[in-house]
Amino acid sequence: MASKKSASSSSGKAGGSSVSALRSGKSAGSGDGSSTWENLKENIKAIAVTLAIFLAVRTFLLEAYRIPSGSMIPTLLVGDWLFVNKLAYGPHVPFTDINLPGYDDPERGDVVVFMSPTQVDQPDDPNPTLVKRLVAVGGDTVWMRGGLFYLNGMPQRQGFAASENEKGDGGFSHPLFQWQKPFEVRGSSAGDPPAQPTLDDWGPLVVPKDMLFMLGDNRYDSKDGRYWGFVPRENVRGRPVFVYYSFRADESDKPLPFITDIRWGRLGAIIR
Repeated sequence: MASKKSASSSSGKAGGSSVSALRSGKSAGSGDGSSTWENLKENIKAIAVTLAIFLAVRTFLLEAYRIPSGSMIPTLLVGDWLFVNKLAYGPHVPFTDINLPGYDDPERGDVVVFMSPTQVDQPDDPNPTLVKRLVAVGGDTVWMRGGLFYLNGMPQRQGFAASENEKGDGGFSHPLFQWQKPFEVRGSSAGDPPAQPTLDDWGPLVVPKDMLFMLGDNRYDSKDGRYWGFVPRENVRGRPVFVYYSFRADESDKPLPFITDIRWGRLGAIIR
């Protein structure tokens, strides 16, 4: 008799609990479902916040950039991965023509990441993001004679490391060089421009206001301002800060070189 009474009492408690839940508008077990939904909402909210922070940092502060070519050897090597300071020159708002103010202006000698002027010879990617050295700003007069670059009448010799780059055909000319003609200056101390611009001999040219002129450090293996002209100031996207990862992408004979052939000595290298 005692066991029956105990079972009946237990059953009554369970039934009472179910009735209470029904009267309150909740079904049995609904607490677990509500808890799961709350957890899911919290997870979604955390992911959204993380994604928003990542996009904000990438858009306005720092962005990674990979070096795909040898145009900036020896400053930058194929396989270098850089962090680019986007705040320095003023971050660009994606999908707009708006550039926010920065705390610095591009100066001659800076290594700069920018959106290329339209390159008519590559319709599949006419405005790639590039990295070159800024060699002249608006108002400067520039030219090259015998492969030596002149800025406002002063020769600008490259450092020893860059001077060791392999020399190419300085007499090479290309139809893309014809953009220079409207900007050529005659009767200056530099003499008249050559009839046909070449890699080693062109100009003098005057850089227009709010424009920049870029050259690669590896002058004979760089498609730069000589080919596609001046870069509008608003095309500037940032200043490379340092190399955070590097591997021998173009010269390694090892399998999986991004793991097995890392340039340890370049990690953390400051870009100048």
